[in-house]
Amino acid sequence: MSTMKTQRLTKVNIDIAVDLLSNEKIVAIPTETVYGLAGDAFSDTAIQSIYRAKGRVETKPLSVLVSDMKMVESLCDDIPKVAYKLVEKFWPGPLTLVLKHKGLLSQYVTANGATLGVRCPQHDVTLEIIKRLGHPLGAPSANVSNMSSPKNVNDVLVTLDEKIDAVIDGGECMLSIESTILDLSQNEPIILRQGALNKEEIWTVLQQEGYL
Repeated sequence: MSTMKTQRLTKVNIDIAVDLLSNEKIVAIPTETVYGLAGDAFSDTAIQSIYRAKGRVETKPLSVLVSDMKMVESLCDDIPKVAYKLVEKFWPGPLTLVLKHKGLLSQYVTANGATLGVRCPQHDVTLEIIKRLGHPLGAPSANVSNMSSPKNVNDVLVTLDEKIDAVIDGGECMLSIESTILDLSQNEPIILRQGALNKEEIWTVLQQEGYL
């Protein structure tokens, strides 16, 4: 991949980040878990750029970051009632929900699969970017595949400098561990990845809703 100048932005440069993303560029963004490598989830060009920069196989789908449940409803079908209870309790936060999707996003986000992972991050900078862009962001961790997940801007630049358009410095990640992924696309909820949110907290909500 040809090298490019990676811009280093701060939270006062949100406009620049939004402009880049709206022009199908890719930007590393802060969240409370780890830094994500973001691109407009509707854009084939942006999402393919993410795969290239990371050296990630395109058969491995990406989760998307959203600003709220309204955005999820625009993207997903058959959202179970329990999803709303979980969102009410844990969003913004380190919980990714896997739901059936409507097929509106770039096919590369879902790797042509029937489900989509969605999360609302607990970070003001990134939430503001999503709201201004008005689109969800495809956003795996901002590192070359199989390297450790980045907790700050320097971690991002170690593997992605000159491979991405920009990185926005939102400080050190508060949790520094990936989100917990819960699959709600089947009859039985399944934890696909144990992350920052404790599974016992999830089970408590599921029990209250009669799932367990």
